[in-house]
Amino acid sequence: MKIEQIYTGCLAQGAYYIESNGEVAIIDPLRETQQYVDKANAEGAKIKYIFETHFHADFVSGHIDLAKKTGATIVFGPGAETSYDIHTAKDNEEFKLGDVIIKVLHTPGHTLESSTFLLIDEKGKDHAIFSGDTLFLGDVGRPDLAIKSDLTKEDLAGMLFDSLRNKIMLLADDVIVYPAHGAGSACGKNLSKETVGVLGDQKQTNYALRADMTKTEFVKEVLDGIAPPPQYFAKNAMMNKSGYDNFETILKKGDTPLNPEEFEAVANNEDALVLDVRNEQEFVKAHIPNSIFIGIHGGFAPWVGALITDLKQPILLVTPEGKEQETVTRLSRVGYDNTLGYLEGGIKAWQNAGKDIETIESVSVQEFAQDFKNNNVEVLDVRKDGEYKSEHLEGDNVKHFALDYINDNMNTIDQNQEYYVHCAGGYRSVIAASILKARGFNKLIDIAGGFGAIKNSDLPITAFVCPSTL
Repeated sequence: MKIEQIYTGCLAQGAYYIESNGEVAIIDPLRETQQYVDKANAEGAKIKYIFETHFHADFVSGHIDLAKKTGATIVFGPGAETSYDIHTAKDNEEFKLGDVIIKVLHTPGHTLESSTFLLIDEKGKDHAIFSGDTLFLGDVGRPDLAIKSDLTKEDLAGMLFDSLRNKIMLLADDVIVYPAHGAGSACGKNLSKETVGVLGDQKQTNYALRADMTKTEFVKEVLDGIAPPPQYFAKNAMMNKSGYDNFETILKKGDTPLNPEEFEAVANNEDALVLDVRNEQEFVKAHIPNSIFIGIHGGFAPWVGALITDLKQPILLVTPEGKEQETVTRLSRVGYDNTLGYLEGGIKAWQNAGKDIETIESVSVQEFAQDFKNNNVEVLDVRKDGEYKSEHLEGDNVKHFALDYINDNMNTIDQNQEYYVHCAGGYRSVIAASILKARGFNKLIDIAGGFGAIKNSDLPITAFVCPSTL
């Protein structure tokens, strides 16, 4: 028996490759599926099953493409309905894979069809669970994402309590836990940075598995402090339920080099969004007018999903050299399949062609501090709510303006006002500045180094509050 976790940091997502005696199961595959086919071929094995723990909301799974390539059966838990062929498993149904068995434990709560897959080894011993978004290390799945459900989040949280107590916690302490996500995912509140654990540790340390916890307490604690889901979650879940275009076709269309004249023509004729994925220092020095910055080196896919509201939006790319295919791939993972090409030769080719460029003013924290003390300037702190509440720059002229909700809150600031903008380190502030600049806010100054630099200056900071107490 061979188990391999294939972890993707950008999505904080774990897919799984399980092999026994020449037969393979893939659990929760990524959009780009050739890697699984190649791995099985290298082992002389055949992919027999594709198990989906639920209709994922935070990424587009590769289950449909992989089934078409391999003839493998797609297996969902009870109640799943799709527009393509699947096997809808019964609770406790068993699937033989070589010399091992994968047993379906229906664990509704995160979503109605959510299921945990129990791996039983060659000797008939419970070896591991692939818990999807039902159980994470340190947390459990959020119960507010069910598609078109007439149930409340409180109803689903109650189901999740029962699933954990009646299905998961009855298993032995030495059962290995392989969750779908780790720290950085928006599918839970407080996920561990670890990506593999054992159930006994979770019974002792996971707040949601406390032995003396009542259902009422569980519902309250699981729902307490849960942020609204990013706008793309429901759209990705629907793609996973209804189907999508072939990944290789998407990649071929997006991996199209365009010279500056072609690039400009496509941008104008197709009403395309120019997405610049270089680093923030390069973007502030020179970028195409009205382009949006979301750097590929940061939390790229989740920020694209949170900020670009239309999954069908035509997109043109400005990328670091050699990152064109990777960028198209990472966009497709969250359902943005309408990339039309990239600027061949990058921003240098654009400048050499005599095309206009724009810049964003960026100043050191020392320059900002002098202006802040002397002129009572306006400041936008674009960090997340918990970061801001934990500690922030002190002053009536400091406004919390979370990047997550920038599209909803743009009308709360003045286009004619000058604003200094900062995040924690500089990545998100440039994203925010690029979006605001494209919408007509031209008096923006980025604070290089963000709050990290501000904390190391003599500027006034609020008293620190531990984030875990918020």
